[in-house]
Amino acid sequence: MSNVESLRKVLLAGEELTIVCHNNPDPDCLASALALGRIAASVGIDERRILYSGNISHQQNRAFINLLDIDLREFDEASVRDRPEGSLLAFVDHSIPGSNNRVPKGTPVDIVIDHHPAESIDARFVDHREAAGATATILTEHVRAFDLELDSVLATALLFAIRRETLGFLRGATGEEYSAAGYLHDAADLDLLRKLSSPSVTGATVDAIGQAIENRMVRGSVLITHVGMTNERDALPQAADYLATLEGVETAIVFGIVDESIHLSARSTDSRHNIGNVLDEAFSDVGSAGGHREMAGGEIPLGIFADVATDDEHLTAIVQGVVTSRLLSALNLQPEEGERGSEPS
Repeated sequence: MSNVESLRKVLLAGEELTIVCHNNPDPDCLASALALGRIAASVGIDERRILYSGNISHQQNRAFINLLDIDLREFDEASVRDRPEGSLLAFVDHSIPGSNNRVPKGTPVDIVIDHHPAESIDARFVDHREAAGATATILTEHVRAFDLELDSVLATALLFAIRRETLGFLRGATGEEYSAAGYLHDAADLDLLRKLSSPSVTGATVDAIGQAIENRMVRGSVLITHVGMTNERDALPQAADYLATLEGVETAIVFGIVDESIHLSARSTDSRHNIGNVLDEAFSDVGSAGGHREMAGGEIPLGIFADVATDDEHLTAIVQGVVTSRLLSALNLQPEEGERGSEPS
């Protein structure tokens, strides 16, 4: 049975569909959720909802939702845990309950469509392609296979997501991304694409990026830095994208304290490192971290760090020392005197 027929069979068995985005969803996740909802509608599922958890603080992500008028609802565990018979649960751009989402571990999932590295994916329908540059690329293929009417909102959402996820087709793009873009181009709203590509930036984001620049530490072609404490979680990937362009830098890793967690964002063009594996090795025992060869991220609960810190400055110093030490170890780099952190005891 083909992919499209397998997906159709699962959808036809359902009466409603809950699509769960990963924590702090980005355009690739949001556009994919929108597309899967349209596919479900085409086979007669009238009751559909898209749930998200975390924050949508990145300027592009907020603009994406507002300009495309995407209907999102905050994650409610009960709506996932206590689903009635005939209610389908889908993941897009992530794949494992409890990993980068707030769905309880062990929750049965009906549909998974994703391009991130993962093992032991369990669902009635799985389309998992690590080689794909974006999950939106996979959903574009399904939109074509279901012969959906391609309106400007859906086309613009998918095209922008593919462009953003691949940094303008320069990171992880394959021939499938170009094929999908060619299919979407004529129906997309190019003026809207331009607006999405250049949203306004808040002063807090600029301040956080400034902190990342000021705190940078460079070892060979590796740059590690932190932004301290911030409410602008999405300033981290923006800082990582910018710092990765510095002359001589092939790997840039930015971390910071956001609410009750340590967040990380990493970019790399160094063929010697799979940055997703580096973050996984460094932090899998204390949090959730990983991603692709060239782009990765992670989230670590503050936990004991917050318990032993006497104030915000002390907490930032402890986190900076421990996270930097773990990163240097995972990258096989030696810390200089005064850089080695230690786990709180």
